[in-house]
Amino acid sequence: MSQEEFVKELGWIFEHSPWIAERAWGAGPFTSAEQLHESMVNVVEHSSLEEKLGLLRAHPDLATRVHMADASVKEQQGVGLDSLGEEEYEEFLSLNNSYKEKFNFPFILAVKGHNKDSIKEAMKTRLNLDKDAELQEALNQIYKIGQFRLEDHVQN
Repeated sequence: MSQEEFVKELGWIFEHSPWIAERAWGAGPFTSAEQLHESMVNVVEHSSLEEKLGLLRAHPDLATRVHMADASVKEQQGVGLDSLGEEEYEEFLSLNNSYKEKFNFPFILAVKGHNKDSIKEAMKTRLNLDKDAELQEALNQIYKIGQFRLEDHVQN
C-alpha cells in the first residue's frame, strides 16, 4: 500500500496525529499488528518534546461533553463516561482542570477494562506524580490506546 493509503487507513490510530502513521510507513512492510504498533511507538519515542506534547494535547478530556474523535467517543461510552450525573460530571471536570493546570495536557488513560470509579482514582493518583513521570505515563497510556485500536481495526 502506498504511504498515502497507509496514512488514510491508519492515521487515526493515534488521536488526530496522522504524522505517526506517515513516519512509521517507511519501516514497513509489517508482518504483524504488533510490529506495526512497535514502529508507531518508536516514531513517538523519537519525536521532539513539542511533537509529544502535541500528541498528548490532541486527546480530549475524559468525561467531557465536547466533540471528539469517533474512537474516543466509543471508548468513553464503553465505560459509562457519557452518562455521568451532574455531580459526577463536576467532579471529573474539577479533576481534569487540576490535572491540566499541573501538567499542561489532558489526563489520558486507556479506559478499556476500567470503569468510572477506577478512572477517577487513577486521576487522583496520577495528580501526585512529577511532570517527567507523568509525561511518560501519559505516553504509555497512548501506546496502550493505539494498541487496542489497532487490534480492533485488524480484527474487523
